[in-house]
This record gives sequence, structure tokens and C-alpha cells, in this order.
Amino acid sequence: MDVHRDFCEIAIAEPDGQVRSAGRVNSKVEELELFEGSLAADDVVALEATSGAGLIAEIIQPHVAAVVVANTRKLPQISRAKAKTDRLDARTLARLAASGFLETVWAPDERTRALRRLCARREALVRARTRAKNEAHAVPARNLCGRPPATDCFGKKGRAWLAELQLPVDERLTLDGCLRQIDFLDGEIGALEARRVPTAVGSPATPVAVPWTRHTWSRRSPA
Repeated sequence: MDVHRDFCEIAIAEPDGQVRSAGRVNSKVEELELFEGSLAADDVVALEATSGAGLIAEIIQPHVAAVVVANTRKLPQISRAKAKTDRLDARTLARLAASGFLETVWAPDERTRALRRLCARREALVRARTRAKNEAHAVPARNLCGRPPATDCFGKKGRAWLAELQLPVDERLTLDGCLRQIDFLDGEIGALEARRVPTAVGSPATPVAVPWTRHTWSRRSPA
């Protein structure tokens, strides 16, 4: 299966070694559930490691002998092919799977995928907050205001100092806007961490996650 956002291109490797195209199925849960009805219990299904592959594998897995997920970055037959179409890619996957030369990757379950999504979301929020803080730090630096009287420029004492700075109107607008962004992102990160802690600790495939500061995490193996 050559997986795309809107459809999956299907190819079948027959027992006699012939590989044929078998059309497309829409990348929707209902249609994939209909497609699985056409599969045999001894079939092996190969698909790419791409967005949505985990859920597709989860839908098909109970009805076939195996579902293997291929890392197409390590498949020069696909990634470096001069003639590259969805149909040819699907045929190549089928041929390699049938021959036993398909390099596969681990397909995580839904709980692990959910944890990955939460972690990726948190990372994006932290990056956005760092950008806002850097922009806020640049305002007093540009206006020769000196160093803040506190280690944390965004704590209570640091914010009191920022509020008293005499700045041009545009710089004040920038600084106040950055502070509002930081407050909003702090709230989003806190809400996400409140959900991530029980998800991470409850997963048998994940080491225990232990918060040691408000927004920094360390990991330790279970005793």
C-alpha cells in the first residue's frame, strides 16, 4: 500500500511472482474497514511509514497474518527511482515484501502515538515561548535599559521592572504583546503537562517521567 493523505494505492504480489496493480482505496476509516474484508488471513500487508500509517496498520492487523511498515528513506528502489508514480511505488513495496528484502520499522500502538503527539505539541509550545522571551529580552537591550534586577526577567520582580521602563510606543507594544504571549503559552504548556504525566506514567513502554521543575523534565528507569 502506497499511502497518501487522500488514498492508498494498492498492489498485489501473486504466489507466482507476478505483481499487479489493484486500484485505490480512500484513506478513510470506513473504506479501509471495507477493504480489509477483501484480505485473506494469510496475507501480509506492507505500507509506508508515513502520516496515518499507524492507524491504517491498526485497522488491518486483526484480519491478516502480518502488517509490516517500511521505512521508505532506506528504500533506494523507491526514493531514487527515475520514474516515480504511486502505482510504481506500490508495486515496488509489494515486490520487496514478497521477496523478504523490505526493511521495516516498528509501528507504535495508539497509546504511544498519542504520547508522541503530546510531546511534539509541548516541544512546539516551548519553542514558541522561547521566541517570545527572546523578543521581549531584545526590547530593553535595544533601548539601553541595562540588566534586569532579577534572574528571571518574567517573574514578579522582573515584570515590575519591565513595567516601569520608559520605552517608545512601538517598543512598549512589542514588549507587552510578548508578555501576553508568554502567559498564554505558559498556560498551554501547563495544561498539556497535566495530561501528559498520567499518559506517560501509565504506559508500560515508557520510562517513568518525573517533573523536577515546572517546565523541565528528567527521566529515570523504574526501580
